[in-house]
Amino acid sequence: MDPGIVCFQHCGPKIFCFSLPDNCPVCRSDLTKADFSLLPFRVPYPFVRASQHACSVVIKPTSGDFLNDYYNSMDLHIGVTTSSGTIVEFDKNGLRRHRSTHWGQCLLLGQASTPWMEHWDNTLLQICKQKCWLARNYSEDRHNCYSFVLTFLQSLDYGNLSKAASSRTTFCEKFIVPRTTSAGKYISLYRKLKDQGFYVHRPVKLVNEKQK
Repeated sequence: MDPGIVCFQHCGPKIFCFSLPDNCPVCRSDLTKADFSLLPFRVPYPFVRASQHACSVVIKPTSGDFLNDYYNSMDLHIGVTTSSGTIVEFDKNGLRRHRSTHWGQCLLLGQASTPWMEHWDNTLLQICKQKCWLARNYSEDRHNCYSFVLTFLQSLDYGNLSKAASSRTTFCEKFIVPRTTSAGKYISLYRKLKDQGFYVHRPVKLVNEKQK
């Protein structure tokens, strides 16, 4: 699902595009014969497929995906994976375990190291046995996917992930906001390229000099 955003620098500003053009969008020079001040490279894709990341905490938009549908005001849905990559989530349908493609574009909030995998699975199994995760107990505001994941992390007692899980606000500030903020830059860039074909990033200093 990686759209493959490319960045290069030829005649001054950095240029972003989906594929390297024959001519520079800024100066129109032939790029097949040009010297680059910054060689073309692929911009790191911030999203992951949940099933490929064992013992992880992952997050995605409640509806749609990050690249095409997400905006800051939208709700996010959080879940965890087992050591085999099975996704475990709690929503209005109750507790579910699956390998759905709906979790194909997620942000990875945290992942346990290999020695912790057995403990991770055992703790998750014990939490899932609690009757409070039945569909009838779901509440969008008070008893939701966030409640499930934080309850699990608190019981897990795994470093900073579990420490932050003692507070909804703290966990959000330390693990969710930094990831969504970083991903937001990629999303914004992707949408500009989707609309315009390329994006020229001009340093603020150059803009100010022109204004003078």
